[in-house]
Order: sequence, then C-alpha cells, then structure tokens
Amino acid sequence: MSNIAGKAYAMNVITPLKWLTTLRTRLIFWGAGKLPSTTLGLVTLSLIHYARWVILRPKDFPHLGPEQPKEDLQYCYMLFFSNFNGSWDQYVDSFSSTIPTGLDSFWYKNIKYTNSIPMLPFHRYITWNQIWTDNYYNAYPMASTNDVKSAQKVRQNLIDFARSTANATPDDFQRQYNKLLLSLQHDLSQMGLNPVVSLSASAVDRRLGKERRGVS
Repeated sequence: MSNIAGKAYAMNVITPLKWLTTLRTRLIFWGAGKLPSTTLGLVTLSLIHYARWVILRPKDFPHLGPEQPKEDLQYCYMLFFSNFNGSWDQYVDSFSSTIPTGLDSFWYKNIKYTNSIPMLPFHRYITWNQIWTDNYYNAYPMASTNDVKSAQKVRQNLIDFARSTANATPDDFQRQYNKLLLSLQHDLSQMGLNPVVSLSASAVDRRLGKERRGVS
C-alpha cells in the first residue's frame, strides 16, 4: 500500500470550493494562525507528524509551457496533507473528536462537505476526496512520532551524562547511571511495526501477506 511507509500513513485530500468560500476560508486560516488555541486539540495529538491546509486558485496551478493546455477549472481547490501514525480510522476519528468546530470551519461550504460529526458521513467525504499516494518516502519508517521524541530525549540525556561523569568515581558513576536509566525507562524501547489495531485489521494483513507470497 503506497499510502503507508512503516508506521506512518500519508493522507492527501483535495476538495473544491467556490470563490466566495475561498475568501472566507483564507480569513479563517489567518485567524487560526493568530489564535493557536483554535487548533490546540490537533497539536496535542501525538500520532500526528504534521497537518497542512493549502488553497489553490485556478491560476495557481503550474503551467509548464505553451504546449501544455491550461486547465478550465470552475472552482478553487483546498489541499489537505498529513502524515500520522496508526490507522486511517483512528486518525479521522481523532480529528472529529478533538477539533470538530475547527474542521467545520476549515471545510465550511466546500462542495458537498458534511459536518465532522456524525463521523460516518465525514468518513465518506474524506474517502471520496482522498487522492492515492504514488510515492511516499519516510526516513524512519519503523519510528512513530513518540519514538523520535524519545530518541531525541535519550540522546541529549546521554550527552549530558557523559559530560557530568567524565571525572566521576566508580560509585558516583554507578549512582548517576542508575538515576539516568530510571528517568529514561519510558523512552527506551525497540522500534517495530504497529501493534494490532483490531482482529479484522490483523486478518486483512494476514490475507494480503499470503497473496503477496502466492499462498492460497
């Protein structure tokens, strides 16, 4: 599945919107930038690598030369890009749960947009407008965002530990080392594949694995 690289999933959603809606949505984006509290629920979701909304007018689409015909577009388009850990359902449900008002503001009056709650119509809307990822590169495919944060913490603590114990006695070194392990016990783990989300998802993974190996 090209949308997935290790623990990470790449989502691309493109939705059309009218000219007047574009002006209002740009104003909302500007306000969200000035008031970070409007997206606080999104920022606190540890499964998200990043999320970005971009609005393109018809004239913003690239035109590489005279031999390329210009697109005859009736709408502007809003592009939503995000990378996250976990399953598609977990991510979309988390969005609906944490910033439902923000989602309804960002996608307000986009063509055929349904509210983020109830979730099922919102799922259908995202599925219908999601564009498949053809190429997806992930520098650390077996690391989640929390894995990366933990690795940064461990690295910095080891650097500080090496400096502070450069001239320590054996007993003092052992004492500081034990203290270091205790403080980092929640950040020392082995990276690997995501845990099983559900039995049905696990069954699908097993079936796909058999198909790749040619096993009936």
